[in-house]
Amino acid sequence: MMKTRQIPDTLMLEERAGHALNAIMGMADEDFNGIPFFAANLMTDPANLTHGDWDYGSSHGRMIDGFILARHMSGETIGTEQEAQYRANFLSFFHEDGLSYRQMNPNRSWEPNANLIDQRAVILSLTTWFMETGDPKVKEVADKHVAALKRIAIKERDVWYYPASEYKEEGWPSKNAMLLRLAPDPAAFCGRLVMPLLKYHELTGNQDAFELCQYFTALIVQRSGVFNEDGSFNDALAYRSGHFHTRLGTLDAIARFGVFTGDAALISWVNKSYEWALTKCTAFGWTPGDLKEQAYEHETCSLVDLIATGITLAKSGYTKYWGTVERFIRNHLTESQLLEMDWVKEADDRSGDVPGWLTHHNIAQRTRGAFAGYSAPNDFCCDVSHGRGHTNDLQICCLGSGTRGLFMGWSNTITEKNGAISVNFLLNRGSVWLDVDSYLPHEGKVVLHIHRDLPRLQIRIPEWAGYAKVSYVREREGSEAVSGRGSDSSMWVNEHFLTLGAAQAGETITVTFPLSSRTTIENAIGQTFETHWRGDDVVNISPKGTQHPFYSGRKVYDEAPLKEGDYRRLEREFVW
Repeated sequence: MMKTRQIPDTLMLEERAGHALNAIMGMADEDFNGIPFFAANLMTDPANLTHGDWDYGSSHGRMIDGFILARHMSGETIGTEQEAQYRANFLSFFHEDGLSYRQMNPNRSWEPNANLIDQRAVILSLTTWFMETGDPKVKEVADKHVAALKRIAIKERDVWYYPASEYKEEGWPSKNAMLLRLAPDPAAFCGRLVMPLLKYHELTGNQDAFELCQYFTALIVQRSGVFNEDGSFNDALAYRSGHFHTRLGTLDAIARFGVFTGDAALISWVNKSYEWALTKCTAFGWTPGDLKEQAYEHETCSLVDLIATGITLAKSGYTKYWGTVERFIRNHLTESQLLEMDWVKEADDRSGDVPGWLTHHNIAQRTRGAFAGYSAPNDFCCDVSHGRGHTNDLQICCLGSGTRGLFMGWSNTITEKNGAISVNFLLNRGSVWLDVDSYLPHEGKVVLHIHRDLPRLQIRIPEWAGYAKVSYVREREGSEAVSGRGSDSSMWVNEHFLTLGAAQAGETITVTFPLSSRTTIENAIGQTFETHWRGDDVVNISPKGTQHPFYSGRKVYDEAPLKEGDYRRLEREFVW
């Protein structure tokens, strides 16, 4: 039985992962072989879930990845039948050539093909699956898949690419496309693949995966034109109008490749574009969909790419991004998770269903824990007069990405390198080294409970807290308490980190600092929002949303509420 104690009743990402499991499980269509629905419209009466051509390698890949990561974080066991069905379906989509193919749908006329966007989710999930189990059968499927991705790539002297968005068993649709180098959007079909391929290479040493990373990175950086010289996104129609999800996902991938290869120039190249991207986003994490028709539609997928890229850059020495990413996690990532369901109207029966395509039944229960597909800065539902107006409120890609975003925040809250422990995000988190109790945003207080002797410990202090009024108290049973202040300049490293030196098992370290209350004006593609902050948390936004408003129900107290509980501590954790 888990031992409990009094902990702050503040944001716990592992709890959020448990909620995400509910939606990952609930999206399965029991009337259609467990294939998950792709999208939801929550503004209709009744709300509905619908299928789409993404249902196969893309959706299954993201749901398998999400299941594994959410279970790893939360320890929850719900949804095992649905997970087994997802895995069985997923493996059935592979053809003998090693690629994952879309299937026929009884209600739509699309044709089976190996879509290149799907293949990214395919290798992502195979990598996480192998990381979890070490199953040689999964590795066999993944090796064959990577070999296929290499085999079908068009290879020039210094770059590789795909000449179309879809591959068919008989080959590329048009040889003329290859002769004329009619490559589709390189970020969407090549750049984003680098991230999972690189991780697969790290785990297994697969050389095909590394070569694909090498030549796709060269394509993006040296030849593609996806990113302009100043780091901005090319907004031409041929480049998907500067589509943020695929651009930011590509930046995440190339940053990781730069770190892996020790290429500082690549990391600097990513930073330039990341800096530009941040100018188009709000400080709390809303991102445009693209720079044209989808500009007003924020995908949770884009935000998670923004989070992942920021973490890689922060680990590479751009330490200011730790604070940037924490604001994204505390605000738009967690606001984008659907937890309050009383506003969603649903049908009591299946009379309006179209089997294999649409359902109105039990929508609220089965989607609780999902993440926004297209949100506004102040509302879960985007229903503006601009762009495409109202489209999907949920998309299964955003459910998978949102779960991965929770994992990226959780797994990077506490990190270890060469024996030194760093507390990067001021979020509740347990580990084998120490626990972090975060009293934010109620109090400017973080308490560290040390479990093991640590040779070096440091904690990030938010930039708005300054340093002169930062203080700490170190207590250990049988010893006199020791206090100190951040005004000692020798206590700081990497601009934002307070160094605490060696720490001993059984020690409790309480760090306090003044909270910041401030107002900012945030711009989102021509829309202006007055945003009220307490520390790194948005506590109110104006104008208020109309469908399911964001940032309107957050309560802040003078003292943080407490609850009985504990954190998850794992001897072996995934590192993505």
